[in-house]
Amino acid sequence: MPAKKTVKIGAKAPDFVLKDNRGKEVRLSELKGKRVLLSFHPLAWTSVCAEQMKSLEENRPTFEKLNTVALGLSVDTVPSKNAWAKSLGIKDPKLLSDFWPHGEVANQLGIFREKDGFSERANIILNEEQKVVFVKIYDIPQLPDIKAIIDFLKSMKK
Repeated sequence: MPAKKTVKIGAKAPDFVLKDNRGKEVRLSELKGKRVLLSFHPLAWTSVCAEQMKSLEENRPTFEKLNTVALGLSVDTVPSKNAWAKSLGIKDPKLLSDFWPHGEVANQLGIFREKDGFSERANIILNEEQKVVFVKIYDIPQLPDIKAIIDFLKSMKK
């Protein structure tokens, strides 16, 4: 089986429109001029995914200082993501539903696990021109190191 082609550093991110946990559309191209952290988690309602998304909420002021919009993405439905966000106390980071077409954005970025029906656990950072500047795929049970993400954002040239 050929290896998936994960999006490469320097590639332009494909534009997408997904609904967030509140049912509002988020269009990637409308975030141009800001850095974007696409934080993919396999499935809501699991402990590591919960910690990953809570870290986005906890570090919101830092992301704002770094001109960065943090988005949490998974294949879960909008109602599920909304209930999950409320249960976790997540108010700001938008949790996007890549539900239908199922996993389309994850697939475009080369991180959809066809056999499992969900995405890799991954962080992808886009610069202000929406070019990929950082890609890291984690083992499914591994919690991404948010400090490493913040350090990378701090190291980026203005």
